[in-house]
Amino acid sequence: VEAHPALKAFMCGSLSGTCSTLLFQPLDLVKTRLQTLQNNMHPGAPKVGMITVFFNVIRTEKLLGLWKGVSPSFMRCIPGVGIYFSTFYSLKQHFFQDRSPNAGEAVLLGAGARCVAGVAMLPITVIKTRFESGRYNYISVAGALRSMCQNEGPRALYSGLTATLLRDAPFSGIYVMFYSQAKKALPQEISSSSFVPLVNFGCGVVAGILASLATQPADVIKTHMQVSPALYPKTSDAVRHVYTKHGLSGFFRGAVPRSLRRTLMAAMAWTVYEQLMARMGLKS
Repeated sequence: VEAHPALKAFMCGSLSGTCSTLLFQPLDLVKTRLQTLQNNMHPGAPKVGMITVFFNVIRTEKLLGLWKGVSPSFMRCIPGVGIYFSTFYSLKQHFFQDRSPNAGEAVLLGAGARCVAGVAMLPITVIKTRFESGRYNYISVAGALRSMCQNEGPRALYSGLTATLLRDAPFSGIYVMFYSQAKKALPQEISSSSFVPLVNFGCGVVAGILASLATQPADVIKTHMQVSPALYPKTSDAVRHVYTKHGLSGFFRGAVPRSLRRTLMAAMAWTVYEQLMARMGLKS
């Protein structure tokens, strides 16, 4: 029995999601810590950067502390990346059977697929952010779910929905657009050579950096809303808080580890996905 193409896309996506999650989880943890740093720093105290946070975690929580939140990350990425790629594949097959989408359509395609996956996986995202922030003593994902529903009500599981969609839909839209445009711009002899995975990866890195920077402010706001939903019930509260406390630069906190991780993850996920789909004889 031949598996349905969308199911194959789901499997390829999940597989590529697993590889990249394991590899880049430490960068995600460092990003969440940077964004939720309690600013009890005295004026004139040295700025805390990515490297400082990195070594602080290793010092206080051992090396494996960097992989805190990897279980919710897996629970989010494996179905999440799968849902994303299978939605993406289905939408693309449905609307663009005979031609490739133009720049505007690519944005919609990426953003649409991301919204479906984002809404489906949001509760796990909230739990993952809290695991990484180090402020909650959750033992397991199920325990975290239970404790949140009992103490804060099920609504807490959807905290930061707006910020998450404002972050993920544009990220994915911009990414798919730059990625497909970059690949189109390549001369034919490169795109048919044995360097294809490398070229895909390169296009992915460029697309990822541009998309990461454009959506960094939404990411900072999402982290604040998910770690302490009681303080910031509305998106605007979180925006106001970040601005009054850190000024404009506050919206770009954690930009380095995030763009590193998002870029490498996306580039890797797409490269692995396209290679697997090609192996299965499907056009991604």
